[in-house]
Amino acid sequence: MDFSARNLMDVHMFDFDDIAPLGHENPSDEAKAFLENAKRVLDFAFQPIVDIHNGTVFGYEALLRHHAKMDVATIFALFDRADELKILHRFDMMIRARVIAKFSKLPRNHRTRLFYNLDNRIITSPDYFRGGTKALLKQYDLPAAILCLEISERHEVSMKMAEQNLARYRGEDYSTAIDDFGSGYSGLKLLHEHQPDYIKIDGALIRGIDKDKKLKLMVSTITDLAHVLGIFVIAEGVETEDQLRVCKEIGCDLVQGFFICYPQLDPQALQTQYQEVLTLGRRQKTGESEETNIIYEQIEYRPPLRIDDDMQMVFEAFRSNKDLTFFPIVDESGSPLGIVHEHALKEYTYSPFGKDLIANRGAGLTLRKFLSPCPVADIQAGTDAILKNYSLSENPEGVILVKDFSYLGFLSASSLLRVINENNLAQARDCSPLTKLPGNSSISDFVSDAVSQCMEPSVLVYMDLDNFKAFNDAYGFRQGDRAILLFAELMRKTFVGETAFLGHVGGDDFFIGIHSEDFEAVKRQVTSLLAKFADDVVSFYDAVAREQGFLEGKDRDGNPRRFPLMSCSAALIELKVDRAENTPSFEELDNAIAQLKKQAKSDPSHLAVCCF
Repeated sequence: MDFSARNLMDVHMFDFDDIAPLGHENPSDEAKAFLENAKRVLDFAFQPIVDIHNGTVFGYEALLRHHAKMDVATIFALFDRADELKILHRFDMMIRARVIAKFSKLPRNHRTRLFYNLDNRIITSPDYFRGGTKALLKQYDLPAAILCLEISERHEVSMKMAEQNLARYRGEDYSTAIDDFGSGYSGLKLLHEHQPDYIKIDGALIRGIDKDKKLKLMVSTITDLAHVLGIFVIAEGVETEDQLRVCKEIGCDLVQGFFICYPQLDPQALQTQYQEVLTLGRRQKTGESEETNIIYEQIEYRPPLRIDDDMQMVFEAFRSNKDLTFFPIVDESGSPLGIVHEHALKEYTYSPFGKDLIANRGAGLTLRKFLSPCPVADIQAGTDAILKNYSLSENPEGVILVKDFSYLGFLSASSLLRVINENNLAQARDCSPLTKLPGNSSISDFVSDAVSQCMEPSVLVYMDLDNFKAFNDAYGFRQGDRAILLFAELMRKTFVGETAFLGHVGGDDFFIGIHSEDFEAVKRQVTSLLAKFADDVVSFYDAVAREQGFLEGKDRDGNPRRFPLMSCSAALIELKVDRAENTPSFEELDNAIAQLKKQAKSDPSHLAVCCF
């Protein structure tokens, strides 16, 4: 077999699965045997990396498998062995060819990313050569933008190696990521000086994030810092729904881990969207639709420049748009990389031969040289997250908004202020001024969403206070308001967490919506709430009424009547999985609520239940 590197100009002609016959000219027999064995036994599994907002697959991390068949204890030891044999890059190119070939067979491969772990020592390996990866991608008709090379900070290697890797591969239009961020030695320096496209927060920081406030604060701070620099954040090692919920709460963009999907050797076992993440997103989106619409109304669309545009096109963009002082920059797939400021070009604009120099491709002055970071936020993240990204950045022009990680538009400082103002007004219009709970519009959104999602179980709880009017008439509206506030506070204490939606329909009517498979658990919580209210509200009555156990008053027709002390009745509606789509109808739901409320008031438990 010819291992010559003489034909580097014809790199695209080689079969990379044939032990990558480039690089070091005379590998030892031991090295050849190592490569042959690796070719025979090694394989890759893919683990999905998904959008935390909707569960859609953004990319796959390629994870090496069957290393034990190479008589090594760990994957790291496998690469150490290749390094000892002076064929580290040849070995890497062989397995890189294998994984790219396998990735090319996945659906949507032009729209998803391949995350590939890179050994920091490769560029110093004696068999190192350039151009092989581009040839591989071309062979499978894949754009360079799909490949994300992960630089790990787990190993105590030369900072210079990691820096050279980041600089070199960014210069070749691949995406880059710092892997295992927070586990090693140099992550913050790499983040500051070389700005990767992604950071992957180490799983050790994610485990326990739902229980350890210090871990949550640490990951939240890292996430905020990354977003200010225009870097997307991936949470690795998510193993529980609670960890996923906290990662979404603090603003992580992407997640991967066993809770979503185990690494899969068989590509057929992979999905394009994962229900676990989609379900959580639906639980938390109630009330966000109007906020998102407000943001959409304020977005300014600035046509972006592509990172591979030549500098003459950049100059022409500024010349044709004299009122614009900067442009967003996107990569080949449309993901934002930052902005280019007009003032960054002034050194060349006003020098005698500056424009000629900057337009000369041979001078090596590309748009990437003039790239500046800009805060990035997903439009689904909400106003608070967008405002945080803006406020933490130093002298930002505004915030780049993305949807599904593609450039959507720009939100300037003045537009952001208008969004905040409009959002505050919208919340005030729908919020109960007394209890500060969401009102009918938000309740209607929750119910509509719950009814339409026939693959997700939900419980709807409609409650109203019994004998409230008699109490209000006897003691006045201020005491009536106190009783309403008491019930609202007990609701908050009983249903702690983000999975329950609490609403105030108006007057003495309340609503609870919760996505849960455990209907009996929700029923127990509601029963506890009703009992607690009935006990606590007794203290609002005078001594005579407490002793008698009733109030004397008049009914709606003016007739004398004894009214029992206040209590609360609840109608519980269970929406089961696999029910017919859009069941129940709104008419069926209204009829059920009216009938259940009537039943609950006459039942000793003050509860009535039905299911669809």
